[in-house]
Amino acid sequence: MNQNLKSWDMSADEDTMKDLYLCFSLEDRDYAFEVRHLTEILALPAITTIPGTAPFLKGVINIRGKIIPVMDVRLRFDMSFKPYHERTCVLLVELDGLPLGLIVDSVNDVLRIPSENIDLAPKIGESKSSRFIYATGRVGNSVKILINLQRLLTEEETVLIKDIPGN
Repeated sequence: MNQNLKSWDMSADEDTMKDLYLCFSLEDRDYAFEVRHLTEILALPAITTIPGTAPFLKGVINIRGKIIPVMDVRLRFDMSFKPYHERTCVLLVELDGLPLGLIVDSVNDVLRIPSENIDLAPKIGESKSSRFIYATGRVGNSVKILINLQRLLTEEETVLIKDIPGN
């Protein structure tokens, strides 16, 4: 894991988290979301599958006695499944009071992306994953794809996840 992440204080107040984004990789693309949603970064824990859930919902994990549903973000974005490896991790986030684990290929960094470096994403095609993308962030010579975590689950999916025992 990147050294910047090891020393980063997730309990920092709102002002110091302004313009901060957690960057992660899927395939060879860099994605990011506002760090204020992040609760914790975990090495991939044991996942208990739950029959009958959507393919992108891999199951649940038990973190300090709390049952948390886990989503494979690759599958949510209609990418092919990739076997998990030593850099695969789970990002614990809080979405409207609902804890959720996001499985990503790797975590890269926490970056400051000022609002003047953020451009609304152009509407390119009608791919399912385009609904999750709201902007791009310019960082030096690279571009990060900024995702809206609130759109990872539909209202119906949120209700189904809240019905998982332990939530």
